[in-house]
Order: sequence, then structure tokens, then C-alpha cells
Amino acid sequence: MSGKIKIEQPKIPQDLTQANFQEIYYQDEPYLESCIITNCTIDREKMDKIVLSQVVFKNVTFSDVSFRNIELTDVIFDHCDLTNADFMGGSIHRVEFKESKLLGINLSDASLGNVIFENCNLNLSAFGYSSLKQVRFDHCSLESADYYECKFIKVKFETCRLNEVNFSRTPLKGIDISSSAFQRITVSPEDLKGCEVSPDQAIVFAAMLGLKIKE
Repeated sequence: MSGKIKIEQPKIPQDLTQANFQEIYYQDEPYLESCIITNCTIDREKMDKIVLSQVVFKNVTFSDVSFRNIELTDVIFDHCDLTNADFMGGSIHRVEFKESKLLGINLSDASLGNVIFENCNLNLSAFGYSSLKQVRFDHCSLESADYYECKFIKVKFETCRLNEVNFSRTPLKGIDISSSAFQRITVSPEDLKGCEVSPDQAIVFAAMLGLKIKE
């Protein structure tokens, strides 16, 4: 799977209405569409099955939020803070996270398709049991992230920090991590088959497998 992965970008209208997140309470369903939310804090909100479509968040802090089973379609998070946000079970399609802090975010048991994480801090993030299709992590820090028993289809880690990432029970066949850096990751030999790595990474994996390389 060398080379670029084609990822559909969010389909965002040019003229978005400025909105306040509290407007969601005035809808019959927890739903927001075709708007932009900027320079604010969304604090201690807990809603299940919230639906967001064609929404841009810019300079927004999500503090102690739980949006389990969230549906995100055509959404951009630009310079946002989603530390410890709970999006467990979410459906995330055509979404971009740009220059954002996602430390400890919970995306376990979620479905991600056509998603880009660009220059984001995803340390300690949880993706366990998730399905990722056409997803790119570009210049992200993913230290101690958890990808336990995930399904990867056309996923790429481009110049990322992957130290102490857990790939247990996640097949990495065709996944390119060659441009990324780590000292140690957790992965079984059978799941490592077909993974695209650099020569230096191959030496690290050899050491993890107990091989001694003669110079």
C-alpha cells in the first residue's frame, strides 16, 4: 500500500451560519447542520447519538464531554481541544482534525472512513475494536495509543510518533509505518506480516523477536 491514499475531503458549504452549540437543545433531535462554531468552550455536555453534519469547529475546547454513538459527517475540527472526549461507538465519515489536541480521546468501537488527523496530539488515545478505512495520520503524536483488535483498510501513518503504541490483534499487512518513529511498539509477529517498515525499524523488530544481528 505504498503511496498516497485517496481520502474524500469534508463537503462543506462556502457560507456557513455562525452558531452556538446550545442551539442543539432547540432541535427535536440532537442535531446540527451547516454551521460554524468558533472560540468557545463546550463544557460537561453528555448526549447520546448526537448528529453533526457540515459543521466546522474552530478554536473550540471540548471539556469533559461524552458524545457516545456520535454521527459526524463532513465535519472539520480546526485548532480544537478534545482532551478525554468520549466518542465511543461513533460513526465518523469525511472528517478532518487539524492542529488539534486529542489527548486520551475515546474512539473505541467506532467506525472511521475518509478521516484525516493532521498535526494532532493523539497520545493515550483509544481506538480499540474500531474499524478504520481510508484514514491518514499525518505528523501526529500517537504515543501509548491503543489500537487493540482494530480493522485497518488503507490506513497510513505519515511521519508520526508511535512509541509504545498497542497494535495487539490488529493485522498490519499493507500498512506503511516506514516514515514514523518509535523505540518500542506492541505487535505480534503474525500481525506484523506484510507491514511496510524502514531498515532501522526492521532492526528494532528483529530485536523484539529476540534475533541477534551480526554486523
